[in-house]
Amino acid sequence: MGGDGTERARPVSVAGKVMAILNAFAQGGVRLNLSEICRRAGLPLATGHRLVGELVGGGFLERVPDGTYRIGTRLWRIGSQAPAVTGLRELALPHMEDLYEATHDNVQLGVLRDDRVLIVERLRGTRSVPVVTQVGATLPLHTTGVGKVLLAFAPPRVREEVLAGELPRHAARSITDPGELRRCVEQVVRSGYAVTRDEMTLGASSVGAPVRDGAGDVVAAMSLVSSTRGADLRRLLPPLTTAVRALSRDVAAHWRGDSGMFSAERNTGA
Repeated sequence: MGGDGTERARPVSVAGKVMAILNAFAQGGVRLNLSEICRRAGLPLATGHRLVGELVGGGFLERVPDGTYRIGTRLWRIGSQAPAVTGLRELALPHMEDLYEATHDNVQLGVLRDDRVLIVERLRGTRSVPVVTQVGATLPLHTTGVGKVLLAFAPPRVREEVLAGELPRHAARSITDPGELRRCVEQVVRSGYAVTRDEMTLGASSVGAPVRDGAGDVVAAMSLVSSTRGADLRRLLPPLTTAVRALSRDVAAHWRGDSGMFSAERNTGA
């Protein structure tokens, strides 16, 4: 069984097995134990143990003292050099820093990665509400501010696949009804921003807005994540919209990527 409960074909080649192990971390979960890795990768425990050990030795995975594993710094350094991610992060960071200084809330930047949000950068401080976000991790589209924005402006095929699929409950107010989610994303298109309250993490709320390129296409989303108690749109929305407009101008002037660069499925034409 795969990490999403579906049958997964067992990889045959060594390269396929290694890719399956690394892809196990893309399904969610910053730290995984060996059994979880093997289950997600569709590998026997003995094979997984051997290959995971080699990946740890090469610095591509790291073994944590509690016995779990996480992505290693060597793999992160390689991945962070991807031109699309590097260019977008470099353009976004000054605006994210200004936004953090104005609000002292968590600031996140995400892009659409098939049917999930890939977090490419985040800023948080000692006074920020704790969140589950990690750079390089993926999050659901239907329970996050950045995700709802990306879902609202996603290609119709992606949007319909998400609406037709399972919508897991992550917190008390997660939207799990497709009809309600459809109405929500339609509202995002009309208003130009998305709001979540206790949908991904209890006690955390967010407001997200789109980042556009020179053609007006949405290539990313930025959000502020605050405690639900202090999540006042009148406080959060003005600085967020100022930041995404400034970043959109920089993207239009300097970025040479496009939203499809983040999707392996769309790049291969699969």
